[in-house]
Amino acid sequence: MDPAKISDLEGVFTSVVGVALSAAGIAVLVMLLVGGFKYLSAGDDKDATAKASKTITYAIGGLVLVLSAWIILNFLGNLLGVDLGSFSTQVP
Repeated sequence: MDPAKISDLEGVFTSVVGVALSAAGIAVLVMLLVGGFKYLSAGDDKDATAKASKTITYAIGGLVLVLSAWIILNFLGNLLGVDLGSFSTQVP
């Protein structure tokens, strides 16, 4: 087995970012489903309806936060002329 090289970090970083974004998307979907189920099963209980609404609101807020971070990184990358979406190493 060959020893790890610094250039292998590119693949690791790309994989970690991809998994993190996928996990965030799955978490938002799950929380929206949970909030929707709670809202539908709350009936006339105002406290349960309010909690379900908060769950849905926080899930949408999390989605907005993740998308905002991604948009800001892309904007800064375009403004500075640097690709912030990829990680690359340059070994002499």
